[in-house]
Amino acid sequence: MDKDSRVFLAGGTGLVGANLLAELRARGYSNILAPTRRQLDLLNSNAVQSFFEHERPEYVILAAARAGGIKASSTFSAEFLFENLTIQNNVIWNAHRSQVRKLLFLGSSCVYPGLAPQPMKEEYLLSGQFEPTNEGYSIAKVSGLKLCEYIYRQYGQKFISCMPCNLYGPGDYYDTERGHVISSLLMRMHDAKEMGAPSVSVWGTGNARREFLYVKDAVDALLFLLEHYDSARFVNVGSGVDVTISELADMIRRVVGYQGEIVFDATKPDGVPRKLLNVDRMNTLGWRARTPLEEGLRATYAEFVFQRSQAPKVVTQ
Repeated sequence: MDKDSRVFLAGGTGLVGANLLAELRARGYSNILAPTRRQLDLLNSNAVQSFFEHERPEYVILAAARAGGIKASSTFSAEFLFENLTIQNNVIWNAHRSQVRKLLFLGSSCVYPGLAPQPMKEEYLLSGQFEPTNEGYSIAKVSGLKLCEYIYRQYGQKFISCMPCNLYGPGDYYDTERGHVISSLLMRMHDAKEMGAPSVSVWGTGNARREFLYVKDAVDALLFLLEHYDSARFVNVGSGVDVTISELADMIRRVVGYQGEIVFDATKPDGVPRKLLNVDRMNTLGWRARTPLEEGLRATYAEFVFQRSQAPKVVTQ
């Protein structure tokens, strides 16, 4: 992309989008279209069509999605399916009709079968059943991946896709409904430390294994793909390293400085036993993750503490 190319970033206020927007600006891209939800409702097909007709973006990065952890995706599975399908279809199809030069779609490692062999290679997609706790989200993401692939193969347009693992970092949601595992645990252990609570409860047994990628590494990978990748086949993007949820919780406790006990609630679901991406294809292209997990957690926690310090104080009478 040229520095003055018209780049439409869909989802510029989310975890990936906000960090991607900042990095694009830092690298000198001067013509970025990143409307907020109030400015452009991606669920409104007429509004999206009008946007493409008037703005004529040359490149599209589709990072907009309704996302969350196990609790959110299992509780609101209908919304996760409908809203993600609608957003994707509106953006991808109008990008196709507008003949954009390139589109990058963000999938999710959640789409792989729940019991896929580990680490998961790209060819394992649709080789088994989805994990029930995020089935709606997974169906939507697979549909987006396939629509991009079909447009690429049928029309020759460079609509590429990547499959990131679990992301974390500055800009994540810090609440129990929308938060991912890392942001939720950071917030809850911080609050427990502040209140002197003796323990923090964590869903599941703690034995499930997960891979995490620092969001700034993810952003670097996305821009790398925009510059260097031109294939209808999607590519995994991850750190290539996983940890148990128990190990993660201990690491977060150490980062936060919480002295209480971690109690695992085995009545709640673990999700899939293990979720680790095979990142050989991405590594062969010339990209690797750079941020170790604990280093990324410390940076994320520092940002969380700063944001908390800037929040308006609630005055009670």
